Amino acid sequence: MASVLGCPTVPLANGLQIPIFGLGTSHDGGYSHDAIVYALTECGVRHLDTAKRYGCEEMLGKSIRDSGLARSDLWLTNKLWPGDYGYQDTKKACMDSCSRMGVEYFDLYLMHWPGAKKPFSSNREMRADTWRAMEELYKEGVCRAIGVSNFMVHHLEQLKEDCSEIPHVNQVEYHPYQQTNRVKEYCHEEGIVFEGYSPLAKGQVFSDPTVLQIAEKYRRTPAQICVRWSIQNGVVTIPKSTKKKRIQENCQVFDFQLEEGDMAAMGRLHDGRHVSWNPTNVE
Repeated sequence: MASVLGCPTVPLANGLQIPIFGLGTSHDGGYSHDAIVYALTECGVRHLDTAKRYGCEEMLGKSIRDSGLARSDLWLTNKLWPGDYGYQDTKKACMDSCSRMGVEYFDLYLMHWPGAKKPFSSNREMRADTWRAMEELYKEGVCRAIGVSNFMVHHLEQLKEDCSEIPHVNQVEYHPYQQTNRVKEYCHEEGIVFEGYSPLAKGQVFSDPTVLQIAEKYRRTPAQICVRWSIQNGVVTIPKSTKKKRIQENCQVFDFQLEEGDMAAMGRLHDGRHVSWNPTNVE
């Protein structure tokens, strides 16, 4: 892994380097202008993840401008909502998102979910039709990389059969209780970068005895242990927070390393629980 501004990066199949640590945003009160500016200016965060679904594109664009950072210094990921799937709507939705954020391109643009939100003969046909538009956005340079989110192995296999460009990234739920190892292994085999959201299992890890024991050993917080564990597994990791102290805490994970036995202990915590949507049964 290369390193940019102290944060290691992971190479995509097209040669771009994505920072292995990023800051997520969310809806339902999950956005703070001050926290984003703090993350960018005080913590050195250079990777931001958002989605049309979160309803904060305009606010995020303002936060970026107020940070004073150049667009070229940032990695911006956005996501296409299923209500905008289909060849015709996808390109318009992407351009509209760029406009709302005040940017000319996204570093990474993802299909948010493998299922349809409007009539199609099948989810598979819908994904293929949408992906063809994503491929054009990539060729046109509006998206420097394209990928998917919440796709399981069967979704990825179908897309590989139906289209010409393999996704550069697959972003899924990933934390000690939901390790999605089969998807992770498949992505590794196919050259797809594996990215994990909800690395703290929406706070459920904070009271886990194993996590607490390891945190005490390293004199770190449970959050830092879980973020470090995810990153040490080679996963691009994007915790969310609107609190400056938490963001700073989550960033401070590059000056220590978990021992092999502790990594293994964390690996044994998998119990299959989801803290977000479960895409397993989407056809």
